[in-house]
Amino acid sequence: MANLNTQSFSALVSNFATAVQGSASQLIDFTIGSVLRAIAEATGGVALWLQGLILQVAALTRAATSSGADLDSFFAQFGFSRLPADAATTQETFSRFTPTNQALILVGDIVQTQDGSVQFAVVADTSNPAYSAAQNGYVLPAGQASVSVAVQCTVAGTVGNVASGALNTLGTAISGVDTVSNGVAVTNGAAAESDAAARSRFVLFIASLERATLAAVLNAIQSVQVGMTGIVAENQQYNGMVQNGYFTVIANDGSGSLNLTEKTNVENAVEAVRPLCSTYSVHAPTADVITVSMTIAVDADHVKADLVPLVQAAVAAYISSIKTTSSGALLPYSAIATQAYSVAGVTNVTAVLVNGGTSDISITYQQAFQPGNITVN
Repeated sequence: MANLNTQSFSALVSNFATAVQGSASQLIDFTIGSVLRAIAEATGGVALWLQGLILQVAALTRAATSSGADLDSFFAQFGFSRLPADAATTQETFSRFTPTNQALILVGDIVQTQDGSVQFAVVADTSNPAYSAAQNGYVLPAGQASVSVAVQCTVAGTVGNVASGALNTLGTAISGVDTVSNGVAVTNGAAAESDAAARSRFVLFIASLERATLAAVLNAIQSVQVGMTGIVAENQQYNGMVQNGYFTVIANDGSGSLNLTEKTNVENAVEAVRPLCSTYSVHAPTADVITVSMTIAVDADHVKADLVPLVQAAVAAYISSIKTTSSGALLPYSAIATQAYSVAGVTNVTAVLVNGGTSDISITYQQAFQPGNITVN
């Protein structure tokens, strides 16, 4: 936004007095309590209010300075919208103490955290052998103690990202089911696209309106869902062979992978904007699993057993944070020890091995780093 020539309240009153005195033939009384001083202050107050309204309007009429609902209304003029939040999903295990009779877990049944603040509903999963479309639920047969079914958070966003075992309470009474639990932590809930991310993608959207360009393809990929990114290799097959008029897309949903539904969505998005007569393929990144081992020493104020999981988490987070680009990615060997030293209380790091060696790890644009087994002694 251009710099507007704004004035403070005191400047407005001062300028008023200067203008009046400059036009008068005799000295004007502007002392506190005088009539003209009161008029000047009242005028300055109104001018300050009008100035504020002008600044607000100027901010709301530009994507760079508006936010929230105002930013969404700006985007709407161009047929562009913010990517919505994704509801977290996971597998929930329904168990019982006495597996005498058959039990039925219906689609829509609720499981929740102990305080009820986070709820997940059972959803249909036709790939689960226990699912019965005819009964609209999952069958837990007689003689079987437990069954795992698909559940989805009732509220989209990161609220559904809960720890392992947190979904431990039945929100809906189910005959023949005694306990519930999620075996792994839930991490796939995603918040709606942030203002900054939406602005960044809006620039790409405008640049892609001509279609049939690299920008158009990248915008199509990123618009599939929150966190989706893509790398495009032009005139190149997935196997590395040169083929003019062909391009390879490596799409990443943010977790270093791409499921079948996401792959189909990316293909449909690319198909809508691809150049005429060109051909392409969409692939998930190949995981390059990184294993790490090290030995740490800690100071007298800390217990080593308490710091081990913190070091493991720091190293795993660093590995996951390395994003692959069109030229690939590099995992510096020396950076692994740095992550361990970043944990307060760690005084020494030795015997660091990355994939069993002491060298940097590099990958191509077709791959993505994923943390594997991290051993801290």
